[in-house]
Amino acid sequence: MAAHLDPLQQKSHQLSIINQFSLSLIQINDLEQLYSYVVNEVVSQLGFVDCVIYLADHSKKELEQVAAMGIKNTDGHYYIKQNRIPFSLGNTGYVAMSGQAQLIDDLSKSSRYLPDLTPALSEICVPLIYNNHVVGVIDCEHPDKNYFNDSHLEILTTVASMLSAKINQCQTLIDLNNTVIQLNSAQKIEKGLLKIANLTYEANNMEEFYENLHEIVNSLLEAKNLFIGLYDIKTNELSLPYILEAGIRNLGNKVFSQEQTDNTASAYMLKINTSLLLNEKDFKEHVAKKHFQLIGESPHSWLGVPFEINSQFHGLIVIQSYDTSVNYTHHDQDILTYISRQISLAIDKELTHKALKHKVLHDQLTGLANRSLLIDRLEQGINRLGRQSDFRFHALLYLDFDRFKIINDTLGHQVGDQFLITICETISQNIRQVDTFARLGGDEFAILMEDIENESQVTNLVERIQASLEEPLTVDGHVLKASTSIGISYAMNSNDHAYHVLQCADTAMYEAKSLGRGQVQIFNDSMQKKMVGAAVLETDIQNGMRNNEFELYYQPIFEIKNNKVKGFEALVRWHHPEKGLVLPNNFITAAEDSGQILQLDLHLLKQAAKQISQWQSEYKTHFTITVNVSSRHFSSLDFVSFIKNLYQIYKLKTGSLCIEITESGLIENLALAKEIIEGLQSLGVRLYLDDFGTGYSALGYLHQLPIHVLKIDKSFIDNLQNDNNPLVDAILSLAKSLKLEVVAEGIETQEQLDILKQTSCNYGQGYLKAKPLRALDAAILIGKNI
Repeated sequence: MAAHLDPLQQKSHQLSIINQFSLSLIQINDLEQLYSYVVNEVVSQLGFVDCVIYLADHSKKELEQVAAMGIKNTDGHYYIKQNRIPFSLGNTGYVAMSGQAQLIDDLSKSSRYLPDLTPALSEICVPLIYNNHVVGVIDCEHPDKNYFNDSHLEILTTVASMLSAKINQCQTLIDLNNTVIQLNSAQKIEKGLLKIANLTYEANNMEEFYENLHEIVNSLLEAKNLFIGLYDIKTNELSLPYILEAGIRNLGNKVFSQEQTDNTASAYMLKINTSLLLNEKDFKEHVAKKHFQLIGESPHSWLGVPFEINSQFHGLIVIQSYDTSVNYTHHDQDILTYISRQISLAIDKELTHKALKHKVLHDQLTGLANRSLLIDRLEQGINRLGRQSDFRFHALLYLDFDRFKIINDTLGHQVGDQFLITICETISQNIRQVDTFARLGGDEFAILMEDIENESQVTNLVERIQASLEEPLTVDGHVLKASTSIGISYAMNSNDHAYHVLQCADTAMYEAKSLGRGQVQIFNDSMQKKMVGAAVLETDIQNGMRNNEFELYYQPIFEIKNNKVKGFEALVRWHHPEKGLVLPNNFITAAEDSGQILQLDLHLLKQAAKQISQWQSEYKTHFTITVNVSSRHFSSLDFVSFIKNLYQIYKLKTGSLCIEITESGLIENLALAKEIIEGLQSLGVRLYLDDFGTGYSALGYLHQLPIHVLKIDKSFIDNLQNDNNPLVDAILSLAKSLKLEVVAEGIETQEQLDILKQTSCNYGQGYLKAKPLRALDAAILIGKNI
């Protein structure tokens, strides 16, 4: 109809269509409805007889048709041949790649034209663009030449622009809804797993535990058919203390011999010691391969998880469904794996209660000897040295599992405990039966090798332990790399004392730990000297604060988009009277170990406050200085009072002094830390999380602490590429969703900066623009473009 109007009427008609379209967009929030409305209600009113909307899939470099209307065939239906079009084909593909609209008067002369079932002679093709990104294409064709004109192009471009914005809005709503669903599901699972964890420790007996456990499990998973099994390695018997069939409890603890269970799926799972997630097809394939036999009806979905309790007992938990609407997933497998660990702990607890005498001298978690039993056996061994005719001696290996605290604090105590159990079982396979493997506390263990003849026996054991820990360990779905620092001391004669031998091994272990992960050291006299050196350094640090030997250098933090300096990170340097300029790496660790880091941090914060006050009197431009402090400050509300006093004494502007913590600096009490950070919000103090992505604590911190700024670690910036930066993109996406600002650290090349300019990264920092500068040099850059 619009084709018969004069130009003025046609323009008025088009504006009416656009106006109606804009009103309709307010009501439409469904993408399919939106696409259909555009082709059938908007484009058709423009007088177009054929229209297709394609969405762009940039990963596959192709367009996919989502809506179409056109001239019907003789059978009364409209068909479209080109449902998917590669970017490299047709005028439509060209528009998708170029982002430029195309108006073609005569398709018979177009080399790119890709004909459909009903060929056309003229075509107009307009890209759907949002935020300079092509999201799709609107393609309209007509059987006549020269049908489309510039007015059509203008109106279709307007429609495309409005459609692009609406697509983004709808997709945002969809993503938000999915996020809400996922969060609700995650909260439900988290509460359920927490209940199970509490149940593990609070249940008075196993019968109560099983009943309450199933109630929780059934709220998380479809578990009308569930059984829990306990396999005794010594007797080769499988007992089923809890069986639920079709929702009905089968009372009694049934016990089956190895012959009765050998050909079952459960026995097969225990044999391969791997959880199994099977659909009906998978189950039948295992039967066909004679891994096990089909007993009764074939389940539609079967999920089982084996677990280890101790050296004598293994367990399993199985859920199965005969309902075709129930299909267990890998997510369900992770949940059941976690539950299996809790069952393992509960059964272990029961067995431990039955062996109180054993418990007195053994570690409850690992079943290993405890400190008391270790010392007792070491003392007996030392006394025996004086009665032996041939020369023999004892070796004590002191083991500390590297980074266990990080695993424990970030993945949870259950994962941490299971990690310890797993790594101890791995090590136990390498020691002699006559040796004593003991847990001294936390992640510290010891191995007593008695009556050895030469040191090569110790060396061989160490090598076996290190080799056994080379393969990553899978714990509750987490793949964890284990390593241990080892210190060694010897008891050579009956005059040695057990506690002194243990102390020497402990000292050697800390020496090994200082050299990095997985190191081994034998106690010697030089270690005593080093301890004296540490005491001297502690004194020097104290004198350095007293004599103002510590100076802050300032590295600019600039806006990525325009290189304007917005603030600085304060970095400490020590002007030692004898050693000259000392970098932080050479004294911060010592300050942490001695506890002086708290006093040193306060000293540097006061120095930074003085500098801010001086600069604020000289420069009107707003700027911030961030100071990296130890996580230990977040264990006392006195830190809030100290920062508030600095703001008052030096009359600092709101938010001018900010705090930075490293991801690896673990915070013990997150609830108190949150209270401390919130107590500083009235001052505008923002919390920066440094070295983000390099440790295990980040997600836990983001979830529980009011972080304001993420600092992407230099290691990620070093690996930036023009077209593929999944880790950096993920961090930026996470920051955007949490409304956090981002600083990219360690920018050293123009190429890195150019790549970051194409992202949502807010700020940068690195040697490309400036190294850490002394105060006088840094002041010149305040508010400047660098």
